[in-house]
Amino acid sequence: MLASYQTVKESGSHEIIIQKSRFIAHFNRVQTEEEAQSYIERIKKEHWNANHNCSAYLIGERDEIQKANDDGEPSGTAGVPMLEVLKKRQLKDTVVVVTRYFGGIKLGAGGLIRAYGGSVSEGLNAIGVVERSLMNIVHTEIDYHWLGKVEHALRESSYRMKGTDYVEKVDVQTYVPVGEVDTFIEWMTNLTNGQAEVRIGDEAYLETDI
Repeated sequence: MLASYQTVKESGSHEIIIQKSRFIAHFNRVQTEEEAQSYIERIKKEHWNANHNCSAYLIGERDEIQKANDDGEPSGTAGVPMLEVLKKRQLKDTVVVVTRYFGGIKLGAGGLIRAYGGSVSEGLNAIGVVERSLMNIVHTEIDYHWLGKVEHALRESSYRMKGTDYVEKVDVQTYVPVGEVDTFIEWMTNLTNGQAEVRIGDEAYLETDI
């Protein structure tokens, strides 16, 4: 698993108008090529009457899978410019489909390249991009009288709290970057005079807007 990577914030779409043509960029996260193809087919069904549904996707830790499709536009004027925007923004596990409803004015090859690339770029700006950082969820079990001090220290620190369970003792869950767990445990042990029971939980990605 990658220590961190960037991807689209959420599934969504964004529309722009260029020379009376509608360009609608649809985005989604995907883990496999099958998921990407399924998403593309879903958009094609939703916009069955559009002139074109061009697509591109990047999948894999090292971008092992890269595909671009012009869907009837002149070769190299749609899918490849869309893919290049994803690569330039360093996104992973992302699929985009740009739906075009022709407005009657031809754009030419250069105009199409700018339109499809611009549609993806503006769409990403509108929907957002996140950085996903691999974390360990660390559980800190403490007596109730330590809760105020621990919560205050966490809020003042660079760590992000995930949640708190109130049972026989308080279980405070914290996102800790992989590789910093030992440092966190030492810090928490000193903070509680060795009275906290700290254990390492599951790994999970924490998302931050960028």
